[in-house]
Amino acid sequence: MAIDFAHSTEVQTLVEKTSEFIRSEVLPLEDAHGGDIAAAGGDEVRVDLQNKAREHGVFAPHAPVEYGGLGLNMVDRAPVFEAGGYSLFGPIALNIGAPDEGNVHMLAHVANAEQKEQFLAPLARGDVRSAFAMTEPAPGAGSDPNALATRATRTDGGWVINGRKHFITGADGAGYFIIMARTSGEPGQAGGATMFLAPADTPGLGVGRHITTLDRAMIGGHCEVTFEDLRLSDDAVLGEVDKGFAYAQVRLGPARMTHVMRWLGAARRAHDVAVDLVADREAFGAKLGDLGMVQQMIADNEIDIAATRALLLHACWELDRGDRAANSTSIAKTYAAEAVGRIVDRSIQMCGGLGVSDDLPLARLSREVRPFRIYDGPSEVHRWAIAKRTVGAARRRRVAVNADSAAKESGR
Repeated sequence: MAIDFAHSTEVQTLVEKTSEFIRSEVLPLEDAHGGDIAAAGGDEVRVDLQNKAREHGVFAPHAPVEYGGLGLNMVDRAPVFEAGGYSLFGPIALNIGAPDEGNVHMLAHVANAEQKEQFLAPLARGDVRSAFAMTEPAPGAGSDPNALATRATRTDGGWVINGRKHFITGADGAGYFIIMARTSGEPGQAGGATMFLAPADTPGLGVGRHITTLDRAMIGGHCEVTFEDLRLSDDAVLGEVDKGFAYAQVRLGPARMTHVMRWLGAARRAHDVAVDLVADREAFGAKLGDLGMVQQMIADNEIDIAATRALLLHACWELDRGDRAANSTSIAKTYAAEAVGRIVDRSIQMCGGLGVSDDLPLARLSREVRPFRIYDGPSEVHRWAIAKRTVGAARRRRVAVNADSAAKESGR
């Protein structure tokens, strides 16, 4: 059966509209403020950009149609999100930035009707922001989610949550939090986690300091968050008790791929900036773009862009089929996180002194994409998981072959 890699005319048109919106409305603002969303105006500029995105017909391409979005599946999101990620402020403008985009996806799949109305609908419209409170200070949950230490204890008619989180993206100014807390078992044991929905003004929920990081384009910072006798009703449980880790997989695989989409857009901008410069700049009696060493960097960037897209689309195809796609998303995320860094680094190198200056956007793009090798799972953890699955599959094949051979022997 033939495989068609073409997107529909409707999706291609949306990509073109998104690209035009980003170039005309968003890039000038990003450049004026050096990619720092807080310096640009934070939530005030977010609201303004999102209103303009609605006017251009490119707002919330991922959100369900019934909540005002365009309802794109994962494969169709890829080129649209890449076009949005061409500016560091683009994801905010389109309402496809982390963590809101991933939370929209998860709430659409897990929340009940009342929770969708209270939490999903305003998030999809851009009326509020949200935060996903999972990561904890050591020895709590980080790369190993089973280390989850924040505890939710059953009380009459509800739950009391106590614990600490950190690196919670978007926490400052979020309208509500999705909290991962342990409801059974002990830290280090598998399972036993439950997700809770908590409005930000719930007594006992505190947003602390911003943890300063390399990146500056994610609105609401990366913050410390505390829960001190935070009381929630049974209605606050998202999904079922003790199934939080399973629900997290609904979010994590797609969210990793949308990170790839957005940061690939940023890397493509870096590449475009560099190619535009070396195409005309002269040195050593020739255009830089005609020199072999520069051409190699250009070609390697093109290869990394193409390979990232291919791995991304394959993983998205698996997700759209309803597969968990754990291996393909780990592969795509690991390759993309490192490829994006290489693309931006080569682009800087091609531009020389300008590349590390504020005269071009490359230095800030380098700052923004570097954390991708850590966010949503460090490359090393993904490699460990990929290898573990591969070795496990080999052992299962060997057991199956041995069992088959034994069965044949007994049948003689």
